[in-house]
Amino acid sequence: MNLPAPAPTLQEEALVPHGSLSLPARLFLLGFDTEKGRVSGAPDLALCVRAAALVELARRRVVSDVDGVVTPVFDARTGDLVLDELMELVEESRPRSWRTWIGYRSGATLDTVRRQLATEGYLLAERKRVLGLFPVTRYGLERAGFVEVLRAEVLGALEGAEPAGQVDEDEAVLAVLAATGKLRRLIPGKARRAHKDRLDDLVARAGDLSPELDRSLGDIRAALAAAVKAAEAARASAGGG
Repeated sequence: MNLPAPAPTLQEEALVPHGSLSLPARLFLLGFDTEKGRVSGAPDLALCVRAAALVELARRRVVSDVDGVVTPVFDARTGDLVLDELMELVEESRPRSWRTWIGYRSGATLDTVRRQLATEGYLLAERKRVLGLFPVTRYGLERAGFVEVLRAEVLGALEGAEPAGQVDEDEAVLAVLAATGKLRRLIPGKARRAHKDRLDDLVARAGDLSPELDRSLGDIRAALAAAVKAAEAARASAGGG
């Protein structure tokens, strides 16, 4: 008789390699509260995930900045569902700037990331009905230990004693995007302000390691900051009537 394998412990989850996960997938996981098992303190997570996807495409050299316009290498594909869906959208759409692409249909990228992570066992998808009528899918965190390690690595890049010039490229990019996108559960506002210079250094670090990001990351960071600011203003206006 074959018995089901035991569920992994938090220590075993932490050992799962995350190099195969794209930047948008890891950025999405950073929005989770690992104790509650759900996203918390990240009202603009969709914008952050889209920004991470654009960074990933830029460093893979399948999109580039041409006079301020995000320009694709037509028919180029990465083999990653999230990234390739975005590539198709860029190819089929009119020319847009980094800032416009941060927000344009960003929810679609978020939805695809969630489905991808559920398929790979990082999230648990549960079908429910709102008011007993409308079907919805809720996503809970399955690998809390994995996310805890990921969080520690990103916080180490931001707050650690290691010189910025020695920080891993992925950790540098994730710290910059998480701070810029105001993932408050991971990096509160006080920490963002305290480490402002460090964040600038991490942008430079990523550019040094990847020439494709030398200009694009700064542009995408600025675009994300502007998109988040606009989203905050819209929420404040709606709340204030």
